[in-house]
Amino acid sequence: MTTRKPAARPDPTAADDADAAARMPSSPQTDSPSYRLAYADTDFLRRPQLRPVRLQLELLKAELVQQEQGIESTVVIFGSTRIPEPPQAAAALAAAEAAAARDPDAADLAHRAAVARAIADKAKYYEEARRLAALITQVSERHGHRHYVVVTGGGPGIMEAANRGAFEAGGKSIGLSIVLPREEQPNPYVTPDLAFHFHYFAVRKMHFLLRARALVAFPGGFGTLDELFETLTLIQTHKVARVPVLLFGRSYWRRIIDLDAMVAEGTIDAADAQLITYAETAEEAWASILAFYGDQPVP
Repeated sequence: MTTRKPAARPDPTAADDADAAARMPSSPQTDSPSYRLAYADTDFLRRPQLRPVRLQLELLKAELVQQEQGIESTVVIFGSTRIPEPPQAAAALAAAEAAAARDPDAADLAHRAAVARAIADKAKYYEEARRLAALITQVSERHGHRHYVVVTGGGPGIMEAANRGAFEAGGKSIGLSIVLPREEQPNPYVTPDLAFHFHYFAVRKMHFLLRARALVAFPGGFGTLDELFETLTLIQTHKVARVPVLLFGRSYWRRIIDLDAMVAEGTIDAADAQLITYAETAEEAWASILAFYGDQPVP
């Protein structure tokens, strides 16, 4: 006679226990903050002493989701939030020049017109970022979106252009947004299941690089420079393996970063300056990435 073993009874999950706790009858004890389950107590999790736990949660959440999505490698695209698509830049320039023309003695209006003109000159990079992301995504799609998934900071401008290019190519793309004083919602082209929101810059920047097979920086400001130099520092110090670092717009970047002067001053080696490659078009950038990996974009 065969004895049937009782069916295995799984332990209650964290969700099960949270539901059970929520059904507890109200009393002075159960209503006390001290009685709340620690993982369900947001006030407790927000304490300054819990910062190490919050750092770990931010690291793990984005990591586990990307693992579940099967993402193994990415291409990071950075750039200014202030560079819109060309028609929008042209309209802003026309408005700024018209305002300056109505009051020729107003220095602030003349400055705004000059800035609008500079932005309009760089609006071509919106389209290049869009086309580059589409080229990359076509390769990513052939490999089941496991490799060479486009990742941006999730915001407007150049980031929107890159997510848009991936979206229009029928692929996935990642957006790593962060809470800022003038917070904007993620651009509408980020794949919803890959839209992440961070509190800590450090963890966000770690996720930019954990799977990166290339980094492409379009003209940008402090945020772009921060991410660019962090990458270069990690490569220079051999904390990460070398990957292609492409700067779009030689004329812009040569004015903003004088690597030759740093070599001449002895603060970097000539070899460090060679960590950067310049590009002007999407095709040129993608060809540089392919050349780095010997025409084999997927490891």
